[in-house]
Amino acid sequence: MLEHQIDRLPNLVQFCKRCVVSNMRPRIVFDEEGVCSACRFAEVKRTQIDWKARQEQLKRLLDVHRKSNGEWDVIVPCSGGKDSSMVAHRLKNDYGMHPLTVTWAPFLTTEIGKKNLESLLKIGGFSNVYGTPNPELHRQLARCCFEELGDAWQPFAYGQMGFAFHVAHQMRIPLVFFGENGEAEYGGSTAHNEKPYMPVEDWAELYYKGVTIDDVMKVLWIKPYFKAKSFNFQDLTFYRPPPEKALKLANIQMYWWSYYHCWVPQENYYYVTEHTGFQANFERSEGTYSKYASLDDKLDGFHYYLAYIKFGIGRCTSDASHEIRDGHLTREEGVALVHKFDGEFPKKYFAEFLEYLQITEIEFWAIVNRWRTPQLWENYIDNMGQEPVGDWFLKEKVL
Repeated sequence: MLEHQIDRLPNLVQFCKRCVVSNMRPRIVFDEEGVCSACRFAEVKRTQIDWKARQEQLKRLLDVHRKSNGEWDVIVPCSGGKDSSMVAHRLKNDYGMHPLTVTWAPFLTTEIGKKNLESLLKIGGFSNVYGTPNPELHRQLARCCFEELGDAWQPFAYGQMGFAFHVAHQMRIPLVFFGENGEAEYGGSTAHNEKPYMPVEDWAELYYKGVTIDDVMKVLWIKPYFKAKSFNFQDLTFYRPPPEKALKLANIQMYWWSYYHCWVPQENYYYVTEHTGFQANFERSEGTYSKYASLDDKLDGFHYYLAYIKFGIGRCTSDASHEIRDGHLTREEGVALVHKFDGEFPKKYFAEFLEYLQITEIEFWAIVNRWRTPQLWENYIDNMGQEPVGDWFLKEKVL
């Protein structure tokens, strides 16, 4: 098993006194008052950061990199979602930059995701480099990660970071702009809260769950479904960042927009609906109440669902926690939403998920139930007190 985050979880579940997240979220820190590190960071954003000074820093940074001849001068990894679309559009229109958008392909693209990316490129006037991995290898990696990490989404995480930097290196564009520092904004390591970027050497631990593509390949290689004939070693290129030495020689550096501008996802949504033609779904996303986040991939719902199974933290917990910190919800409203939506099964694309991974429904549930931990889950027992009947309940819920 490649997943080591579960081994580091606390034995007792504790919920934040301000939001609805628990200490089961990997790397999150709770202080002596029972407040999580993400809520403390939100407080710092409101009271301690001089955002005007940060934006002056951003102007100086972009002044160094801006090309006067119209050549691309910044890479923006961009799915067409609300956050990356906002970053690309504002870099171009507020700061006079010339972004090249770079997209690492979703596993199974949704219609709304496709339309939003097309709308951004057309209305925003952006060129785009679209990276599509070896489909058969990508599918096998997703299945292996589902089995060994409890998250089929992991191969996307590798390419989302790595591919953009390969394009930057090949195109000799040293500036790469991502949206937010997720560890700071949503709860995780506080090591880079005061930095505008994350060093490449920290990606594996903080962004890849402590597991690299090479770790996954060692396991995939011995899986019965691994098809060596469909595999070429060079297919792994975009799952890894370029060598650190090459990045330093080319002076390529990533930055977070959220370091320079206060990060509020709901405001990002309002911005792109006005400026890039972004459209929310007609129905809420399964597992939460929102309609405008993580819309582009049919596998996204299972990424959030497995987080609920492994950590007791579903999609609604993540959404509500951030909106409580942003002042859009009270904690009481967040608790009610979590009770109503968190852990809802993503049935809409379930058949396609099974087909993509080439597993049966029985195999799916056997893998899912393997990730339930005793501090979070309990199984109902039959009337004789002998056998589990397959019905699970979460032992600790936010109150």
